[in-house]
Amino acid sequence: MCVCLNILLQSPCHFSTLTQEEVQAKADLVVGCDGAFSTMRKQMLKRPRFNYSQQYIPHGYMELCIPATPQGEFAMPCNYLHIWPRGTYMMIALPNQDRSWTVTLFMPFEIFDKLTSPEILLEFFKENYPDAIALIGKEKLIRDFFGNKALPLISVKCSPYHVGSTSLLLGDAAHAMVPFYGQGMNCGMEDCIVLDELMDQFDDDLALVLPAFSKHRNPDAEAIVDLAMYNYLEMRSLVNSKLFLLRKKLDDILSRLLPRTWVPLYTMVTFSRERYHVCIANRKWQDKILSNLVKVVGVAGIAGGVLLTKTETFHYMSCALLTHLTRLTTKTFAIATR
Repeated sequence: MCVCLNILLQSPCHFSTLTQEEVQAKADLVVGCDGAFSTMRKQMLKRPRFNYSQQYIPHGYMELCIPATPQGEFAMPCNYLHIWPRGTYMMIALPNQDRSWTVTLFMPFEIFDKLTSPEILLEFFKENYPDAIALIGKEKLIRDFFGNKALPLISVKCSPYHVGSTSLLLGDAAHAMVPFYGQGMNCGMEDCIVLDELMDQFDDDLALVLPAFSKHRNPDAEAIVDLAMYNYLEMRSLVNSKLFLLRKKLDDILSRLLPRTWVPLYTMVTFSRERYHVCIANRKWQDKILSNLVKVVGVAGIAGGVLLTKTETFHYMSCALLTHLTRLTTKTFAIATR
């Protein structure tokens, strides 16, 4: 790996290698794909009108491992992402080809810091992840936990991604994100697709391609950075909410009835090339539709209740119906406006 220290390329570009050796080379274009802590981006920070922000969330992560069973099989059903949501923190497990599981523990650093001995660690797992102790193994859990350290999670936003017609940022160098939507690598690969499409559109004229890339890609990159942060809340907390699960079921029903019109947010983001910021706009439209639907149902229920109360025979029935409709309206409204 090497890093260009002259992003304008007005003179031979000085490269600093991993061995700290400096070399010179000429290039028409330097593309910075050097990650969340990009050295090339640091050079761009010295230029006026370059916007940059980063955020470390107060949570860290640590990787553990569930080994294969003595029979060489998966210890859990393998066709799933396994999540242990615990409100302010969570643990997830993803299957590997050798039939082990990569287990990642996400939680505030202040909780990591309190787990200072094997006894405290085991007590914490007994309280929060009791089934995981047998899956990982006590000794392995203790060894792996204290043999590692909790690592930070960072989000990065910046713009523009280019300097003139000579330099461009792609991938995490342009838009690092927390891992909770599983879109970091996908987003970087899509950067390449978008750049290739713009190269075709502008006949490889970098003076036109690079500004167009920054303008086109930035709204989507910032949108997925925000979505990734939101999905952490969803995975560690909202999945335990009955109202949230009801909204998920409603999305599934509507997507089956209206497959071309009603596409759930996760499906849009993960299984389509719909632009990320458009996915968010569509979700807001869906929320608005559901909110209006709830209002209509509520008004119809109240009107029906008023009509029923006009007769003594249906008085008791109307009271019961109104009670149920009120509860349903309240729950549905909460889901729709969430």
